[in-house]
Amino acid sequence: MEKLYISRDGLEKLKDELKALNTRRLAVAKAIKHARSLGDLSENAEYHSAKEEQALIHARIKDLEDKITRAAVIEDQEIDASKAYLGATVRVRNVKTQREMTYTLVSPVESDTAAGKISVQSPVGRAILGKSVGEVAVAVVPAGELRLEILEISR
Repeated sequence: MEKLYISRDGLEKLKDELKALNTRRLAVAKAIKHARSLGDLSENAEYHSAKEEQALIHARIKDLEDKITRAAVIEDQEIDASKAYLGATVRVRNVKTQREMTYTLVSPVESDTAAGKISVQSPVGRAILGKSVGEVAVAVVPAGELRLEILEISR
């Protein structure tokens, strides 16, 4: 079983989502029971809709339980902070355009590009991971090579 490295906050978010889905699952089960009591199920849209939602909820619950089981929380004391690491905030400059960007390196389950959180499994995240200040990371992206100079690494 492959470990899923994740921050403590990311793990808590997964657990919160699992708790919410388990609550929602109970509500959907009640809706199915009610729809079933209405009679003919073949033409009961409410029943079919609830069954579909139930299937989606069960699939997501299974996925979350798997991720939580495989989760390995990264502790700060175990990390060499002189290099970009999972959980670090890294300020970089695009060598070609001179544009500066700031990314937080996170696990794939925590990825949120709109919030500046990029997965360490993405091309850019993979290129930055393990680099020190002053080094140039080269990421192969659909548009070609992206060269990023590491300017700063912080927690």
